[in-house]
Amino acid sequence: MLAQTPQPRPRTYLLALVLLWLVIYVPGLFAPALFDDADSVHAEAAREILVRHDWVTLHADGIRYLEKAPLLYWTIAASFRGFGVHEWSARLPLVLGMLATMLAVFALGRRAYGEKAGFYSSLVLATSLGAYIFTRILIPDLLLGLWLTLSFYFFFHILEQESPSRAACWGLAAATALNVLTKGLIGLVFPAAIIFLYLLLTHDLRRLLRMRLLSSLVVFLLIAAPWHILAGIRNPAAGEARGFFWFYFVNEHFLRYLNKRVPRDYDTVPLLVFWGLVLVWLLPWCAFVPQSLAQVPHRLRDFVSRLDRPHKASLLFAIWALVILVFFSFSTRQEYYTIPAIPALALLIGAWLARESDASDVSASSALRAGRISALGLLILGIVVFIAATSLLLFSRRPAAGAELADLLKKNPEQYALSLGHVFDLTPEALGMFRPELLLVGIAFLLGTGLAWWMRHRRQPAKSNAVLALMMVAVLFAVWLALRKFAPILGSKDLAIAVEKAYRPGDIIVINGEYESASTLNFYTRIPVHILHERSANLWYGSCFPDAPHVFETDGSFLQLWNSPARVFLWTDVREAPQLAGNPTFELAHSGGKYILSNRPD
Repeated sequence: MLAQTPQPRPRTYLLALVLLWLVIYVPGLFAPALFDDADSVHAEAAREILVRHDWVTLHADGIRYLEKAPLLYWTIAASFRGFGVHEWSARLPLVLGMLATMLAVFALGRRAYGEKAGFYSSLVLATSLGAYIFTRILIPDLLLGLWLTLSFYFFFHILEQESPSRAACWGLAAATALNVLTKGLIGLVFPAAIIFLYLLLTHDLRRLLRMRLLSSLVVFLLIAAPWHILAGIRNPAAGEARGFFWFYFVNEHFLRYLNKRVPRDYDTVPLLVFWGLVLVWLLPWCAFVPQSLAQVPHRLRDFVSRLDRPHKASLLFAIWALVILVFFSFSTRQEYYTIPAIPALALLIGAWLARESDASDVSASSALRAGRISALGLLILGIVVFIAATSLLLFSRRPAAGAELADLLKKNPEQYALSLGHVFDLTPEALGMFRPELLLVGIAFLLGTGLAWWMRHRRQPAKSNAVLALMMVAVLFAVWLALRKFAPILGSKDLAIAVEKAYRPGDIIVINGEYESASTLNFYTRIPVHILHERSANLWYGSCFPDAPHVFETDGSFLQLWNSPARVFLWTDVREAPQLAGNPTFELAHSGGKYILSNRPD
């Protein structure tokens, strides 16, 4: 028999989780710089809320920006108001959202499976690769996972009450409404579909009639409806622009789902890759997914006859993850669309890890045997990662002194519609810039998975899990270091600083390409920019309104600006911009393979 060890108190679990959050997530508040595209576009939209004192109609570069639900922008704007406009204050709401999600997962896991399972579930979430990567960018998908977690926390209360309380029903309605304000209609579709399927499979659809539907609907509408109504009133059809309701609900929801959204400025991840990335985002805990899913009741008679609390939870969480994955399997897909399913899978894995650590009969425990098998699989992965990292180190070339990463990359602009598209730019020469990070990842995986396997072989699964968590702290630190080196490629902060130093009132800043290509110029300089490109992407809809500022330039109008008395700064990712052939140009700055050219020498 395994020796019984004292169980930590809830406060100990919470302190450990908060410490883990501080170590992993807080350093990323301050570096690297914001990236171009979604990162700085969303920060700029939040900044312009304060500039315009308009919390209903968002703007970016002075143009109406109505593509997304507003809650993320509101929280960033509130952070800006309280702490000033900084990189760290832009990231603060999302980093705090991560902490809130960890605590919500802990609370839900504790209620469903017990204290230890709640802790392990939150540990898995905090140290998983995907949750970290996609809280480095200002996108709301992690917050969608937060509201889903809270929704099902309240739903669990409802399941255990013969007559559900107002607090539980209204809490579910409020969390769903906040989800709609975070991510649009899927904030309603996901919890509704998951709850309906659960009640259908458990032959309990009548419970819907006891969930105070009328008063819950009132709570939902009081939270979710006002912004939508006001946005519709303030943004009616005008000029070339259709009204807000068509654009937001039809174009941005239904047509996007059907891959017919206008303009079509995005790509989609292949289906098998999309599903496979779920395992990547769960690293290293994906090794425990098979036995975690085995906890889910899979025979119809079990759904009715084995409705103890853990089985209810496992079924609910499995449906939660499956609905999200299946939903996006029939739509356009980005790599991060699976992130709202990660808390559900973390809960299933956390439940199994707690069960394994509590196994007492060493000779017969299937859980301990399964844990050792998974640990062996992780060890093999660790060896593969170490060999791959070592091989890349051996074949990479040490960059010359003063070499820029941008000069060593191979551009693949056709991949940039994907959120991780720049990964395809890496070459063996460019990897030479990341030798310390490669070495850290390789050693961390080899030692971490090796120690974890040894601990499980010695029947110490709790210590093995601690080793894996510490391994991921090192791996995620390496990811952070790599992002700092990659920042000049993904953003244009250095160029924005150069422009800001040289800028005088009346000067004009022009982006040679779409706004998203260099949106950091707008955020860091706080100066509206012109765009040498046809109307497209995030600013297409807003540019159709009659009151939209004239920021889009043609080749002809741009040349008139260039040859006018005004000083013009041109951001471009090619040193010899074809539009300027035969015209005098002066380089002000270059960084990350991008340039600031001017029509004046000073």
